Amino acid sequence: MKRLIVASTNAGKAGEIQTILAPLSSWLVETIGADLPDLEETGSTFVENAEQKAEFYSRLTNELTVADDSGLVVDALDGRPGIYSARYAPTDEERNIRLLRELRNTPESERTAAFVCALALARSGDVIWSVEERVQGRIALEPAGDRGFGYDPIFWTPEFGRTMGELEPEVKNRISHRGRALKRLKEWLGTL
Repeated sequence: MKRLIVASTNAGKAGEIQTILAPLSSWLVETIGADLPDLEETGSTFVENAEQKAEFYSRLTNELTVADDSGLVVDALDGRPGIYSARYAPTDEERNIRLLRELRNTPESERTAAFVCALALARSGDVIWSVEERVQGRIALEPAGDRGFGYDPIFWTPEFGRTMGELEPEVKNRISHRGRALKRLKEWLGTL
């Protein structure tokens, strides 16, 4: 059985990745150990950050390693929080409150946003594959739903007329930015 290491200590993100990749029966998908050091992300794009993490952790684990960098890009905020999405405030709830406060005077029609996910795959410190996927939506007027994590309760999906936080996990995993990127990863891993 081939091993794939998920370079994330974010439980929600790691869980989504493991769930979506579970159908790869010839792959054992594991997360990095909590004892591994953190990496300061210095890239200016989601792809650069994902590649940095994949390179760094593939050296430490000596295994094929996938890393994700993802976040929320809000048009009315000139792309913020962007690559700083996880650091926009200390907790998910505080990040959502801050974002809603910043958009409080923004009309619904101008609250357009995208969830972005970049994945990078590395072996022995060399990136061998990367991809970026997006899903378009809008920032809701208030949080709704208790599924998912991060900005899911305030990211409204026009296709379903609900927030990501209200969607069933299998639906979210199929249509989300991470779900789309992982679908491409599954296809690529299937060629190995």
